[in-house]
Amino acid sequence: VLEGHPFERVGGGSQIQDKLATKITPAARRLAQIEVAPASRREVDVEIETVGALAVDESRLATISAYIDGRVEKMFADYTGVRVAKNDHLANLYSPSLYAAQVEYLQSSRALRQMNDRTLEAVRETQQTLVKNSRQKLIELGMTEEQIKELEESESAKSRLTIYSPIGGTVLQKLVKEGDYVKAGDPIYQIADLSTVWLMLELFPEEASRIRFGQQVEAEVQSMPDEVFMGRVAFIDPTVNSQTRTVGVRVEFLNLQGKLRPGDYATATIYIPVGSQGEVYDSMLAGKWISPMHPQIIRDEPGDCPICGMDLVPTSEYGFSEEPIERPESLVVPRSAVLMAGDDSVVYVEKEKGVCEIRPVTMGPILEEEIVILSGLEEGEQVAVSGNFLIDSQMQLEGKPSLIDVSRAVEIQAEQKTDGPLDLSELILTTYDGDTGKRLEALYTAYLPVQQQLADDKAVSEEAASGLRAAAESLVNDEQLEGDLQDLANEIASASEHLHHMEIAKARESFKPISHAVLRLARQARGSGAEEDYIHFYCPMVEGGGGDWLQATEPLLNPYWGSEMLHCGENVESLEAMKK
Repeated sequence: VLEGHPFERVGGGSQIQDKLATKITPAARRLAQIEVAPASRREVDVEIETVGALAVDESRLATISAYIDGRVEKMFADYTGVRVAKNDHLANLYSPSLYAAQVEYLQSSRALRQMNDRTLEAVRETQQTLVKNSRQKLIELGMTEEQIKELEESESAKSRLTIYSPIGGTVLQKLVKEGDYVKAGDPIYQIADLSTVWLMLELFPEEASRIRFGQQVEAEVQSMPDEVFMGRVAFIDPTVNSQTRTVGVRVEFLNLQGKLRPGDYATATIYIPVGSQGEVYDSMLAGKWISPMHPQIIRDEPGDCPICGMDLVPTSEYGFSEEPIERPESLVVPRSAVLMAGDDSVVYVEKEKGVCEIRPVTMGPILEEEIVILSGLEEGEQVAVSGNFLIDSQMQLEGKPSLIDVSRAVEIQAEQKTDGPLDLSELILTTYDGDTGKRLEALYTAYLPVQQQLADDKAVSEEAASGLRAAAESLVNDEQLEGDLQDLANEIASASEHLHHMEIAKARESFKPISHAVLRLARQARGSGAEEDYIHFYCPMVEGGGGDWLQATEPLLNPYWGSEMLHCGENVESLEAMKK
């Protein structure tokens, strides 16, 4: 953009504003097709999309094997894919050893009946034992109770054994053919009940950690692209695959109509709420009872699972709420509003009519059409969603910070910040009884490990970040707290959600708004039984200012610099608890 083009330098403003913004005339706006949209705060779901393969439900798979040596004379289920019902006859097996065992049982039974009162008791007991053992031998050789009863009534031994299906389903494999000889233990058929099937998925560990047993999953099968099937998570592997670095997840689908075929590929979509790791609400599971092995079995009352026989358990044990839960809101902008280069990302904010200012931002999850913004932007600010590349080009031509030099924007922003620590003097301390007070103190306790790890030059652990986020989320909807205190808790929860995924430099940047919110909260709200005093520390060397944090004890340990300037800073004030 050369001189004379309808972009203008900012005039009449501060020197800081001149360095961070460019002015756009109405003609330039039309030419560059610049459009703006507000940053909004709302409930957000992350969509996890992955591809998996359908598989047989292993709990409904049976292998039919020979109990005795013999020859297969007749196969009634004579081809792969035939459907059979439970107790259907599958095959006839010729076996001389079976015939001999039947003769032995009939003879021993006949001898027992022929004994009279003059027979010695010891002889009678021996014969009874022989009958019992020979009958058990028939059961071990594969005869059913009905077949043994028929043998007893006819008193005619047979050398052919009919094999029955223990389950209803589809023959997946026919492993022998008529006339083949088999030995005891040789498989003859493999049968599967396909009324339910599994979808086998592989997720990244951070994704798998956010889903739960019983969670609903949508799937589109490759062979039926226009139809959506609903299933529920049945298993989450407790270990991470050492080669793929993924976690196996198994989803169970009802397949009563037989549309789903094992081996087919499917695209699965899992919706996960952003900003919430506590209970979630599912209207189909609220206040219900679920099978711990078969999540499709959902009942209104306790009882037994009709499939596995296990006791049904309350869905609340898997993190499902009985009542609707108000979810935390996230700040989002359209995806086109964010310009990204490497680890840097910026948006252009229209501060006033025709004046666009560069604004470095910290991104959260990237959604299908939006991006969650963790810091650097306020709700309601107007961001450029079209033409922002031209705005960035103009900033470069004017020698101002742009996407290729975001660090300059951060340095200039630091000049706008007021030097010195946070001023908390006007805030009034209130104590809270009961669960609210305990949750407040738990939040401050959960904050301290994060501060300590950064001071030790360590990345924030998942345990510390999750603990801080969970403690903050427990206060977001606490009715005893004022709305501005709930907002502080929500800010802590949002900023800490991805803290353990960040490198130390990024984590320290995100730690700043967390500390500011914690300090403001600790200055205004404490538990009535609190015994711990806290110290407000401040480091003037933190880039961009705002280098405040909270500690429980001396000495000062700087989380923003770590070992590089571990003891740099000052003790601002003591935040004392109202001890009883």
